[in-house]
Amino acid sequence: MDNFTFSVSLGRIAEEFKLEPVCVFEKYEKIKIITNEVNRPGLQIAGFFDNFYNDRIQIMGREELSYLEKLSSDAKKQSLEHLFEKNIPCVIVSRNLPIPDEMNELSQKYKVPVLRTSNTTSRFMSALIAFLNVELAPRITMHGVLVEVYGEGILLLGDSGVGKSEAAIELVKRGHRLVADDAVEIKRVSDISLLGSAPDVIRHFVELRGIGIVDVKMIFGIGAVKNVEKIDFIINLELWQDKKQYDRLGLTTEYTDILGIDIPSITVPVKPGRNLAVVIEVAAMNNRQKKMGYNAAEALNNRVMSGMALSDEE
Repeated sequence: MDNFTFSVSLGRIAEEFKLEPVCVFEKYEKIKIITNEVNRPGLQIAGFFDNFYNDRIQIMGREELSYLEKLSSDAKKQSLEHLFEKNIPCVIVSRNLPIPDEMNELSQKYKVPVLRTSNTTSRFMSALIAFLNVELAPRITMHGVLVEVYGEGILLLGDSGVGKSEAAIELVKRGHRLVADDAVEIKRVSDISLLGSAPDVIRHFVELRGIGIVDVKMIFGIGAVKNVEKIDFIINLELWQDKKQYDRLGLTTEYTDILGIDIPSITVPVKPGRNLAVVIEVAAMNNRQKKMGYNAAEALNNRVMSGMALSDEE
């Protein structure tokens, strides 16, 4: 994992949620947001600042503004000033509610932009947190190929030249979708979920040795690509080793740790004559079947054990 803090600009947030700039100043769009936590400053405008984090976006709704309206102009300004002087990144007002004059004045004084949304407070907060979870997620870039097969996000890993890109092209021809080739940017968006995508500069391109660079979207159409996909399963491709014992039953589930999350994984040996695309398709369907509660290896093992028990009784 990269050892630095990720950020997203306030301008990017304003563009994403179509926020109205009510009281802003030059270059406010460049303000960096570095946390996915947001705050409704009800306690703060009442004067309580214990455990207050000033790096969070402050969201005001009907409750906060209704409280402020009950105050005199001087008390309202004093209440808001205690908040604005904390060097907060911005204030966003929901429901297109009117902005108090005192807030506009303090916005200019302390260079704290005030923006507005037409959404309700709860709906906007949930959408904003989900957006920040993705934009600020811990991330890593891995050498591999990410494809969507039967709705499963399959991450193909292995040494260069083992056949990852060729398998991806065959899968695309069979109706599946390419997400990323060569470099996969992986983000941990929750405690159980990883999202993979391609760097912007190489998105939808595949390198095939002997041919060169291929634009999958232009050759196979828009339906053959996808920008982002959850990583459900990992397939490690390696050249076949005659003396190595490969799993032939699948009774034991192996996992690969990425950013602290264990993803189910298998190792598939590669040699001439093996149709990797078909193997990957079956692996994707088998993994999906396991998630739905059916394990073919366990079913076969139970059947064998039941047969042995009947033989012993006879």
